[in-house]
Amino acid sequence: MAQPTLTLIRNDADSGPGRLLTWAAAAGVAVRQVRADQGEPVPADADGIDGLVLLGGGLLPDDDAKAPWLADERALVASALRHDVPVLGICLGGQLLAHVGGGRVEGDHGLPERGVTELTLRPEAAGDALLGELAMSRATSGAPVIAVESHRDQMTVLPEGAVWLASSARTPHQAFRLGERAWGLQWHPESSAERVAQWDRKTLREQGFDPDEVVRVAQERDEELAQTWGPVFGRFLSLL
Repeated sequence: MAQPTLTLIRNDADSGPGRLLTWAAAAGVAVRQVRADQGEPVPADADGIDGLVLLGGGLLPDDDAKAPWLADERALVASALRHDVPVLGICLGGQLLAHVGGGRVEGDHGLPERGVTELTLRPEAAGDALLGELAMSRATSGAPVIAVESHRDQMTVLPEGAVWLASSARTPHQAFRLGERAWGLQWHPESSAERVAQWDRKTLREQGFDPDEVVRVAQERDEELAQTWGPVFGRFLSLL
């Protein structure tokens, strides 16, 4: 069997693949990076793509004036859904999936989330291909699920037929599944404490966060974050 290839769309130089590359290499999955923010063309058809990851960025899904490649990216997502290609949308990527599926995304909605945040996995997550094992293990241990968040925009309405999987105190729609092989996440499973330490401290303060505390908690929980999201991403890669 040929080695599967993951197609990864980058929308912002400050929101790269992070740990995903290491996890993909460990799973024997090749990665084709499309740096859309640098002008690399985004394929509009998912036929022949083994799996698709859409990364984050400080944009809305239809912000075509700022990011003209988003039109092709939306077409790619729609094609992936038609071809039943495994899709993982992260932050902006999850919002793109929600938008293409007929949901709603609103800019500067609610309160921002930055840094390590506790998630609540809904009962529907127990039977999910990506989050099911995590949901069952945490139900047994009682330990909270944590993830790195960095967003101001929110998915306010999920697509019709989507399965709602997770929430947080500030953001109701943290994760959903559309069909059986497409997931949208509001958080950043790829992010590490090293990346968090590079965030703009002025912006954090303006949003009501203590930069020192945000970095300290990320460093303290970094290993836990990797141990939580590495296996989840591994289950996504197994679908390829």
